[in-house]
Amino acid sequence: MNRLRMVVAALLWPGLMGCTPGHLTLGRPAQPPQLRGLWVDAFGPGFKTPAEIDQLVLDAKKLNVNVLFAQVGRRGDCYCNRAAMPRTDDPAVPPGFDPLDDLLNKAHAAGIAVDAWIITTALWNSPAPPSSPQHAFNLHGPAAQGRDNWLTQQQGGAQKAGNDWVLDPGHPDAAEYIRNMYVSVVKNYDVDGVQFDRVRYPDGSLPGALLWGYNPTALERYRAETGATGTPDPADPAWGAWRRQQVTNLVRETALALKAVRPTVSVNAATITYGAAPTDEASFAATRPPAEVGQDWLTWVQDGYLDVNVMMNYKRDSTPQQARYHDDWARFAAGLLRNYPHTAQVSGTALYLNDQNSSVSQARRALRAGVSGWAMYSYRTPDREVYASRRSGAEVRPELTAKLTDRTMPFEHPAPWPGPDMRGFRALSGHVRTNGTPPGNQVIVLTDADTGRELARTVTDGSGRYGFMWIAVPRVKVSAGQAAASLARPLALNDGVVTVAPELTLP
Repeated sequence: MNRLRMVVAALLWPGLMGCTPGHLTLGRPAQPPQLRGLWVDAFGPGFKTPAEIDQLVLDAKKLNVNVLFAQVGRRGDCYCNRAAMPRTDDPAVPPGFDPLDDLLNKAHAAGIAVDAWIITTALWNSPAPPSSPQHAFNLHGPAAQGRDNWLTQQQGGAQKAGNDWVLDPGHPDAAEYIRNMYVSVVKNYDVDGVQFDRVRYPDGSLPGALLWGYNPTALERYRAETGATGTPDPADPAWGAWRRQQVTNLVRETALALKAVRPTVSVNAATITYGAAPTDEASFAATRPPAEVGQDWLTWVQDGYLDVNVMMNYKRDSTPQQARYHDDWARFAAGLLRNYPHTAQVSGTALYLNDQNSSVSQARRALRAGVSGWAMYSYRTPDREVYASRRSGAEVRPELTAKLTDRTMPFEHPAPWPGPDMRGFRALSGHVRTNGTPPGNQVIVLTDADTGRELARTVTDGSGRYGFMWIAVPRVKVSAGQAAASLARPLALNDGVVTVAPELTLP
């Protein structure tokens, strides 16, 4: 939280900021922390000009929103001037204007946090290629050969998911590019957080059969790391588990890299809630997110890779079954919050699928279930009438604001949302070097250096990286389970930061 926002927060919520509690306006009681999120997409007006940003911040303030999820990365581009991705070609952005920079200045002055929302794997979707020769589509898209081609594909060779070309999480170079994408934004901008979106394989798979992930380099990796031969069937359970692990590795390594740059940055993900919710953690593996798109976000929560899990709990309240699904996912998330308190749980509503009263009802029910907050998709489409082009957003936003902020309504009063609580945070990042064996899929075991008790285990990504977060003890040992190799000395972990381990060499 920057200095100006700390002053604003201290005025609004003195107890939260360690100030002496005082009289609040109109005798208003201090509100507990609660995330009130608003997604601002880049597929239409929202934050592309100074005037749009002025209006956005004003509207968000009236709505008592405290976090804007701003889509600064759409498809391999950036609505900003200083990032690893080239600046957007969007003609709606004035020449030279930096939307992210302007939004940060104005939102922070209003006491509102900004999280940089980046589509993780979508690369391009237009017939004409991007103008920048450095855009990843031009360098690593369908025209690229061999390892230079980063696109995921189906078993039969199809490379387009609908209109999109999509990066393959199992390609080591694509994963490295994605990691650098997020890190570059945090290095160059005072964003409060980053948000993964579409951090998964594309839609379109069959129940229990993930159809994507057949990039030739990724497939070659799978064979080398597992000893498999031939081309696995989409429903092969070992192949499915390997692909899910690649997505998890991507989230883990990006989160570690972000925390290494700025430990207090909020790492969050917009996660999938397709279909029925699990009844408990054990049944999550059978749900649609991990089975159909390779998104095992439960592991990301359990292992502490996320500061905030923002479920895209997009359900039509007018359909009884979907309304039940919505409530069941909210209850599941509330249970996760109790079990893994370092990861906040937020339920997101699809405003564009619902009338305004239904969206307010979903907010009430989700918050009553015990989640950390509620988020709205999206600023551009605040109800289904706007989505159907029957009304304008400018007409509907004041109505929705009045409903959500009226007396006894979910957003009646402003509420704080501080950055991640890093007390007790210890993390470790490491790399393995191999002599002939693949660096990926190596099992890494973390143990308590003083008791010998195993604390956690993971596997390396395609570049040999590994890591652990929220480690409970200050001294650890690291070993590679498959190769019986270990670091020579115990590691002392520094509190509040990511400790880098010496390189581990495997035979």
